Amino acid sequence: MKTLHVWPEAKGIDTRSELVKFYDKHYSASIMQLVVYGKENLDKTQCLVEEIFQEILNTNKSIPVFPGQPCTPDHLQVLVKAVPIKQGHKLTVSWPVTPSIHHYEEAPCSYLGHLIGHKGEGSLFHALKTLGWATGLHAGEVDLTMESSFFNVSVDLTDAGHEHMQDVLGLLFRHIKHLQQSGVSQWIFDELSAICEAEFHYQAKRDPFSYAMAISRNMKIYPTKHWLVGSSLPSRFNPDIVQKVLNELSPSNVRIFWRSKKFEGQTDKTEPWYNTAYSLENITEFTIQEWKQSAPDVKLHLPVPNVFIPTDFSLKDIKDEDIFPVLLRKTSFSRTWYKPDTKFFIPKAYVKIYFNCPLANTSPDALVLSNIFVWLLVDCLNEYAYYARSAGLNYGLSLSDNGFELYLAGFNHKLRILLEAIMQKIAKFEVKPDRFYVIKETITKAYQNIKFQQPYEQGMIYCSMVLQDRTWPWTEQLDALTHLEAEDLVNFVPMLLSRTFVECYIAGNVEKNDAESMVEHIEDVLFNDPKPISRPIFPSQTMTNRVVELGTRMKYFCHQEGSNPSDENSALVHYIQVHQDEFAMNSKLQLFRLIAKQATFHQLRTVEQLGYITSLSQSNHSGVYGLQFIIQSSVKDPGHIDSRVQSLLKDLENKLHKISDEEFKSNVTALVDMKLEKHKNLNEESSFYWREIKNGTFKFNRKDEEVAALRELEKTELIEFFDTYIKVDAPKKKSMSICVYGSQHLKEMAPDKDKVASPFIEIEDIVGFRNSQPLYGSLKG
Repeated sequence: MKTLHVWPEAKGIDTRSELVKFYDKHYSASIMQLVVYGKENLDKTQCLVEEIFQEILNTNKSIPVFPGQPCTPDHLQVLVKAVPIKQGHKLTVSWPVTPSIHHYEEAPCSYLGHLIGHKGEGSLFHALKTLGWATGLHAGEVDLTMESSFFNVSVDLTDAGHEHMQDVLGLLFRHIKHLQQSGVSQWIFDELSAICEAEFHYQAKRDPFSYAMAISRNMKIYPTKHWLVGSSLPSRFNPDIVQKVLNELSPSNVRIFWRSKKFEGQTDKTEPWYNTAYSLENITEFTIQEWKQSAPDVKLHLPVPNVFIPTDFSLKDIKDEDIFPVLLRKTSFSRTWYKPDTKFFIPKAYVKIYFNCPLANTSPDALVLSNIFVWLLVDCLNEYAYYARSAGLNYGLSLSDNGFELYLAGFNHKLRILLEAIMQKIAKFEVKPDRFYVIKETITKAYQNIKFQQPYEQGMIYCSMVLQDRTWPWTEQLDALTHLEAEDLVNFVPMLLSRTFVECYIAGNVEKNDAESMVEHIEDVLFNDPKPISRPIFPSQTMTNRVVELGTRMKYFCHQEGSNPSDENSALVHYIQVHQDEFAMNSKLQLFRLIAKQATFHQLRTVEQLGYITSLSQSNHSGVYGLQFIIQSSVKDPGHIDSRVQSLLKDLENKLHKISDEEFKSNVTALVDMKLEKHKNLNEESSFYWREIKNGTFKFNRKDEEVAALRELEKTELIEFFDTYIKVDAPKKKSMSICVYGSQHLKEMAPDKDKVASPFIEIEDIVGFRNSQPLYGSLKG
């Protein structure tokens, strides 16, 4: 209201009048663009477009042009300090530069982003990481238009890095100066060109609508011969163009943005839209020169040639025609699922490896130590594996339910080399105290920032805490983390790995014997040494994820105060637990959600204006399916929102009972079409199958079975399903409302709790409640 009414009125501006003027000045078909994606032929699509949009006049307007850079001299050589909401320190250094869109075949900003943002040995990031000053660095062109753009270098600082900000900037400018003096290297450009060419020619199939949008944008920018390519294929080596942009990264042109909670109370300005506290000061070239001279003496150099750039793009002679993954190999150490590429025909592979370690999640301490272990693995691999990632071979390590996961995806040519390097790091893992404490600091801030998540996100965390067995409150994990030392991890990792089972999925352009060989190598590293790192897990150690079974015809409430006192928003997560994984029930739930989704948004968001975040989604907690209504609001408290959800359910009951045969069949057809949509690429297909393997369901034909169930479904069966499990007072209904109160509605929390009376139940102690409830059986058995 301030920006649209109060402030304009104070200046004598009529907002509506200005809107009409803007409309008259700019609203013209000549500067509009439309993308239509559908099944109809072009003639029918054109008729449809003309029918809908023919009233838009063509007044021959031209697209507005804003020549020159947006920054005046007053906007340059400045240092802005700002206070963020979350913990952490971030330094962003920005320069206005010549837009590379005019030199897309020479790709000057891609070249510079590659060198300044590199993470291998000898790079700026490697130096900052070794000094304990940074945990991340990114460089590249941002805010790109035809007339202007910026080149940014962003550094995630540690606490020590925050204290050495001037040294960090000194090293950055020293590195840039070295690049300016060294000249532009053709071999580096040729490497970038080779990588881009491989990625373009063997790219995964994209979402068709997104692809159509991208091509339509290209049509306004590039000549006809480059509409499909755009800026994807840098092919012209022109050192002068690169050097020109490199020279623009100068102290005279710089804008520095430094964000930290440590600036609280040290700023003198507040921006008007988000009330962010900040200060502004000028920085001279002389000051930056002093920083360069006083920064530590570290050796920075260009990256070495990238051995991971693929050169073999041949497709394997795969004779298998299995449409689903097959169990290729099983031992006491591991189990391997194999799915060769018989559909996409690109020289890429997808590998998932789940290290099931029973000790990983036995306590908050164990979970946090497992997390630090995974972070440190990534940390020590960074310099080596960055070359693989930049050459189109991605990898990741992440904490999982009962252990950790490794994935590799990309060109298969050098994938085995990377896998062996990662396994070697796991086998020879060493805790370096300096890196331990940097990672501990980073994870600590991540936990501290959970309290700044949006209220609906907090509600979802509470919902999972109530339902999922063996989950630990983040507050307990943070407390455990606070007391951990490097020696604790030294003692923990051998115990963590001492009993392990390895679940593998290998897919893509990989022959059967190569897949077996990969897993044999993993077994050799972990299990087959005279003094093995790991031994097979005992059958009794198989850990399963189980879910609380809520009471029938019971409604549970969990009232919680929002953890961010400055957030006025409140949220409701209303959860309805329905059934354990079964094709026919899945199909009914999905169909109801499809029918009800738009009606939910329309009523709660559009009509009642409860909140911008309003959704109805299907939930899946370890194979237990249900519905979640999620609403976040600054105008109404959770108690009121919950009453509106109950009213909505009555409306949906009326809507469903009155649904016509035609509308029912239309929705069934729409859902069937969604399910029959083929996987667009290897990663999408592999992610689907991996979920089945990881969850222990192995229902690789899930889509076909659910489609078959849908085609047999009668309207009366859907109504009976709703009446039995979902409607207000349904005989088999199990529901829970998580109410998170923001500062605006905190006074309503106590009265709302007092209203909870039998047969409703208030969950006061989440862990205590969970431990006292029956659990669904595990799908893994």
